[in-house]
Amino acid sequence: MASSNATFTCFSAAPAFLYSSYGLRHSHFGTTTLMRTSRMRGSLRTRICAKLGEKSALQYKKLGDSDLVISEITFGTMTFGEQNTEKEAHGMLSYAFERGINALDTAEAYPIPMSKETQGKTDLFIGSWLKSQPRDKVILATKVCGYSERSSYIRDNAKVLRVDTANIKESVEKSLKRLGTDYIDLLQIHWPDRYVALFGEFSYDPAKWRSSVPFVEQLRAFQELIEEGKVRYIGVSNETSYGVMEFVHAARVEGLPKIVGIQNSYSLLVRCRFEVDLVEVCHPNNCNIGLLAYSPLGAGSLTGKYIDSNSEPARKGRLNLFPGYMERYNKSVAREATIEYLELAKKHGLTAVQLALGFVRDRPFVTSSIIGATSVEQLKEDIDAFLITERPLPPEVMADIENLFKRYKDPAIL
Repeated sequence: MASSNATFTCFSAAPAFLYSSYGLRHSHFGTTTLMRTSRMRGSLRTRICAKLGEKSALQYKKLGDSDLVISEITFGTMTFGEQNTEKEAHGMLSYAFERGINALDTAEAYPIPMSKETQGKTDLFIGSWLKSQPRDKVILATKVCGYSERSSYIRDNAKVLRVDTANIKESVEKSLKRLGTDYIDLLQIHWPDRYVALFGEFSYDPAKWRSSVPFVEQLRAFQELIEEGKVRYIGVSNETSYGVMEFVHAARVEGLPKIVGIQNSYSLLVRCRFEVDLVEVCHPNNCNIGLLAYSPLGAGSLTGKYIDSNSEPARKGRLNLFPGYMERYNKSVAREATIEYLELAKKHGLTAVQLALGFVRDRPFVTSSIIGATSVEQLKEDIDAFLITERPLPPEVMADIENLFKRYKDPAIL
């Protein structure tokens, strides 16, 4: 390594995010010279420049106790069919897999926001792309809807969506048809059949309890699909410790398939729900369930693009395109925390994206970060940030993150 006053030059191949104090998304590419001083103690920004000419590679991990070896980035596809055309979707999918991503996540409910007019388009776009791909090189994860009184249009004859045998099987058959494949690698329950505090709710409300489909019935339906060769492994999403333990217990007692993954929100703005007790439940020495962390950028808020609400990136962002959608990430306390994290990143020579993705990437309980994008350029920025940020984040960065976390514990929870 060069001496402490070494100078490195980043040429035009450098990602655009290197040139902004806060790492806001933009398209300008240029040339800059960065000085590594003794005060910065070998800043990450300097080390990034030194590594730009190197070929970075994603790492791969087993998902729980399954045989699925999954890339540490999973490509999220919920914008396909709403914000993205089929051509755009294919371009991003191909780019993602060229960069080493081997897993993609979809759902029968996609694209989001849900609507009767667009439901299923995401799968159709993926299916047309899959026709030109070796199927065994793609880990395909999808999700069956949980309880819903508003989305009955997804089923042929149902007033309420449930996670019972009939609903699960109809969901899978339709998903397979749209995707143009004969099997799903990972089938997940998108959200539980029973009442749980969801999507920004913090506290469980006993008054909202309702009867639900038994865990055993859900697992038996999955077992039949596995025996038929239509599903390889199963998982859950937006689940709690109680739900995970009930599924694991039912599988052990009844000899049914065990869940291998849990897809929950996890980021600098949403940590407690997983860290408080799910991390113990899912630990390899206990239930051995891998976390697929969605929204590692806090629905895009941790890029910093929503701080200036009048900026073009903010106006084009999902939180403004769809009023009320994930508004918990844009409320005052979440914005305050985001600004603090932007300053923290700047202090350590990092962009906002590098800090946010690096933090989630380094958690030992995270198997893969689910990262979505609306353009190849945006996807490239995220993958580059994920790969070239020092691994793991230095102790001084983590210390500052933890100090800030003490002031802002899960500010994106309503």
